[in-house]
Amino acid sequence: MVVQDRRGGAAAAVGVVCGTGLAVGLLATGCSPDGAAATDQAPPGRAAAAEVRRSADALVRAGSAKVRTAMETASGGTNVAIRGTGGYDFRAGSGELLVVLPDPAGKPGGGHQPITEILASGALYMKNRGAGVPADKWVRVDTRSLADGNLVTGGATDPLAAAELLRGARDVTYEGKERLDGVVVRHYRGVTDIGTAAGAASGRTRSALMAAEKGFTTDAVPFDAYVDDQGRLRKVRQRFHFANGVPKGVSVTSTTELHGFGAKVAVRLPDEPDIYTGKIASTVP
Repeated sequence: MVVQDRRGGAAAAVGVVCGTGLAVGLLATGCSPDGAAATDQAPPGRAAAAEVRRSADALVRAGSAKVRTAMETASGGTNVAIRGTGGYDFRAGSGELLVVLPDPAGKPGGGHQPITEILASGALYMKNRGAGVPADKWVRVDTRSLADGNLVTGGATDPLAAAELLRGARDVTYEGKERLDGVVVRHYRGVTDIGTAAGAASGRTRSALMAAEKGFTTDAVPFDAYVDDQGRLRKVRQRFHFANGVPKGVSVTSTTELHGFGAKVAVRLPDEPDIYTGKIASTVP
């Protein structure tokens, strides 16, 4: 994937080629002190934006959660979907996902060995990366070196980064109540600004958002966010767009769903001897 820099430069990321030939990145009711009352009445615009911006803080207070991710990439009439499941520790700023790539032949279940990803502050670790990497080795990538800060490169947006990206939310509208996993949530829609979010983010994600602020062609990221009555983000869908050197551009929709708050999430970073330091083959054309 080549992400066009607003300054005219381009940054190529090592990718995983799916069968389409497209290189996709490295792969309610009641009230609460943490959130607004889940009623049918639409909150004022400022209150709506404030609740969205605070949702990352509520996740840190919750501690941890189970995660479902989906990343859909559209380019030149071709659509590719990457899905992941796992858990995330918001206090530690780390998590682990099993990411499934699509099957080149279009068969259900994916045609590639699932990739295990460990998300950590400033780093992305991948196992079963392929492209000449031994099966028992991990690949470590400094997310600060990626043009998008790993918002889309890894095939799944870091859940904390997705939430902290909402700290730049503006033009927020209340779309009403919905149910997710049996829980009543507020649905908000708006646009978030990457640069503003980077300035307000915690130290765990600030560097990644600062990298993304420099890499995308626009800072504006449309979103749909779903917040429960405790102010916790239950689901967020964010839409990224960049030129990528093709006439119609590339659109990436990243969806993160959170449930099972408080679930035990144990993330162990790979030991140095288990990290591959050799050359990694790039599948980017």
